[in-house]
Amino acid sequence: QVQLVEFGGGLVQPGGSLRLSCAASGTCKSIYDMGWYRQAPGNERALVATITSGGRTNSAESVKGRFTISRDDDQKTVYMQMNNLKAEDTAVYYCNMEVLLGVIVHPTWGRGTQVTVSS
Repeated sequence: QVQLVEFGGGLVQPGGSLRLSCAASGTCKSIYDMGWYRQAPGNERALVATITSGGRTNSAESVKGRFTISRDDDQKTVYMQMNNLKAEDTAVYYCNMEVLLGVIVHPTWGRGTQVTVSS
């Protein structure tokens, strides 16, 4: 079984930066897509950014030019550098990995890390 643990959340002032990371523990054959999602109070969980095993990225329009997703397959880790943070970025951020166990791909979620942008 694979578990994901996120790091790097916290309180930051508007215009500040944070770097989130999410590491997978346990044994798996491979990890395909990795991504970050977020959920603000009263809202549904929404995609922030994803990265394929080939390195192709996709991100929400609201974070383009500010957030950068990357991955390290040797470390089974996905990162997200968040710059020029805004109050509307406040949310719980969850990482997601498509993990291949045997012949089945399992969508796997972390428990989330809180990001609060406030002065």
